[in-house]
Amino acid sequence: MDSTAALFNQLKTAQPFFLLAGPNVIESEEHILRMAKHIKTVTDKLGLPLVFKSSFDKANRTSSKSFRGPGMMEGLKILEKVKVAYDLPIITDVHETIQCEPVGRVADIIQIPAFLCRQTDLLVAAAKTGKIINIKKGQFCAPSVMANSAEKIRSAGNPHVMVCERGTMFGYNDLIVDPRNLEWMREANCPVVADVTHSLQQPAGKKLDGGGVASGGLRELIPCIARTAVAVGVDGIFMEVHDDPLNAPVDGPTQWPLRNLEELLEELMAIARVTKGKQQFNIDLTPFRD
Repeated sequence: MDSTAALFNQLKTAQPFFLLAGPNVIESEEHILRMAKHIKTVTDKLGLPLVFKSSFDKANRTSSKSFRGPGMMEGLKILEKVKVAYDLPIITDVHETIQCEPVGRVADIIQIPAFLCRQTDLLVAAAKTGKIINIKKGQFCAPSVMANSAEKIRSAGNPHVMVCERGTMFGYNDLIVDPRNLEWMREANCPVVADVTHSLQQPAGKKLDGGGVASGGLRELIPCIARTAVAVGVDGIFMEVHDDPLNAPVDGPTQWPLRNLEELLEELMAIARVTKGKQQFNIDLTPFRD
């Protein structure tokens, strides 16, 4: 069994769930290495499988003035250092087909951003790397769409695919999480992940001094959405984590504080262990008789 298949099987069978976590974007090599060290310490203590996450380029920022990251080449060098230093699998996102091959040489999981979840050429290029593909559900999509997106990966010869819920647009500057989606997305016949941080974004909902807007968020509700997701029985949790969220250059309002990570994960694991959410409920519709 090759390393990709082995990791995919580990994640599929993880109990009570696996974790994709890290800061939203690479700020510096020092910061990423420090974050990886601390998050790994927490997950090793708790016995949770961890895939470390960070982005080298935030290409879909609300404002052209927003921090985007170090770029692909420098970012991949930093992520490879994390991989070697802490023996961690890596997940990062791509936005263009030409990024897939070089990203696939470093990342163990390639993430397809929500806005791009139906882009066939991007999905096929990612699939052809042979790496695990995590597809985020578009904020504008019904959960049934994810079965089609997952099938595009499989049709390109790659069986290693996951789908990820990250909220649905509710008006102009808000997202809601419909727990039914976590059940319906299982129709894609692959692991289901809940992004419990981006789901609480308020897109373009924060006015900036001097004009323009940025994304706001409802960090205080992250535990609410995370509790719901593990109770429903998701296979994995995606969570952006930062040691100083108030000063994070990107998506600060929806990054979870590193100092509270262990406490929240302990609670989620306790919920996940008692729920039967991963099992189909056997509803008996035969008439009840005294």
